[in-house]
Amino acid sequence: MNRELFLHGIRQAIASSPGLRARSALPERPQPPVYGDGRIGQFTDRLEAHACSWEEIETLEALPGRVLAWLDERRIERRMAVAPPLGGLPWPDGVYHHSAPAGIDESVAVSLAFAGIAESGSLAMYSGPDSPITHNYVPEFHLIAIRAEDVCDSQEGVWAKLRARGDMPRALNLIAGPSRTGDVEQTIQLGAHGPRQVHVLLVRAKGGKS
Repeated sequence: MNRELFLHGIRQAIASSPGLRARSALPERPQPPVYGDGRIGQFTDRLEAHACSWEEIETLEALPGRVLAWLDERRIERRMAVAPPLGGLPWPDGVYHHSAPAGIDESVAVSLAFAGIAESGSLAMYSGPDSPITHNYVPEFHLIAIRAEDVCDSQEGVWAKLRARGDMPRALNLIAGPSRTGDVEQTIQLGAHGPRQVHVLLVRAKGGKS
């Protein structure tokens, strides 16, 4: 019996049996959530649930000052890998930063997220020359800027944003908080396979350098 005859027999069996038709019907596809004015609140609530810290900044130009303040509060050296779109911001003299992929000895990376997902509190990181993938996994501390208008209600919104861009990246990483594992005695350990601290800087104003 060839394939078409076999499938024809299955279709006839389903059509002739109400019970089979009911069992073979696909469930209705759930609709993604829409948060409206509560989108940013939902996003930041989920960030906190994932053990991220976060703060608001008015413009992207304020990023260097806030990054340095965050590092100084934790007595972390002012050396960092900075994503190329952020390298031209007004970084003070005496701060060492580069825009190459993060090396094995890198402690800090500063990135710009492609999008955020309010439903899950995840950050979508678009791989490419402007967003080295090593920034997501190598450094111990990852500071991620995201524009408020780039926060989508759901993951479906991120895919729509990608399609509108017109070109697909080699990878799209979804980050939901610091790296963690429970492999050792079922105890959660942060920083097992990537950053142990993720700090999000939410840029409220539209525009600014990108």
